[in-house]
Amino acid sequence: MEKVWVISLGGSRIVPDEVDEKFLLRFKKLIDSHPSHKFVGVTGGGSTARRYISALRKLGKTTKSQSVSGIAITRLHAEFMAKFFGKSANEVIPKSMKDVKNLLGKNQIVFCGALRYREGNTSDGTSAKISAYLGCPFVNLTNVKGLYTSDPGKDKGAKFIKEITWKDFEEITRKMKFKAGQHFVLDQSAAKVILREKIPTYIVGSLAAIDKILKGKKDFGGTLISG
Repeated sequence: MEKVWVISLGGSRIVPDEVDEKFLLRFKKLIDSHPSHKFVGVTGGGSTARRYISALRKLGKTTKSQSVSGIAITRLHAEFMAKFFGKSANEVIPKSMKDVKNLLGKNQIVFCGALRYREGNTSDGTSAKISAYLGCPFVNLTNVKGLYTSDPGKDKGAKFIKEITWKDFEEITRKMKFKAGQHFVLDQSAAKVILREKIPTYIVGSLAAIDKILKGKKDFGGTLISG
């Protein structure tokens, strides 16, 4: 039986400054090397979306207007990734979880961005909700090894957290104030869903870590959020 995994692929991993073709080719190779699994790739907006959102914020546009622009970028990234993968991916970008599930029947990997606007929702939140809908684990691929006690890029004393409970993680994210285009390893929108639905969640910073997870290795080098 094929196992399904939801992978949240940050927009900044797709387009840091320019399209990172080398990384994306390695990502495709990883997915292709696990034909017994199926995947949903939820693409974020990254720095591209944040640039537009920042401009709209300076112009005094509403949070909804900012978010809708960010959503458009996530869907653009999904369309790009689907074309990048070619035959193994979906041609049509889904706009509902039902669409995602139907497309999984025909493709090894289905790419999607945000499915619709909802106040306070994010691409991480979308990933968690799709995981809940499909009853599968959630892998968040970010630009750091995993979860730390503070931002490791700013605090040299930040300590890596190998494992944390759903409840403790949700308490950390609850302290954050939502704003469109926010950037955190995994935000409060997702934290609420994975706590409520008890979704095994992995935060990783490398494709090698994902490969180890898919092979069932416990020491994968990232953070596990579970009971």
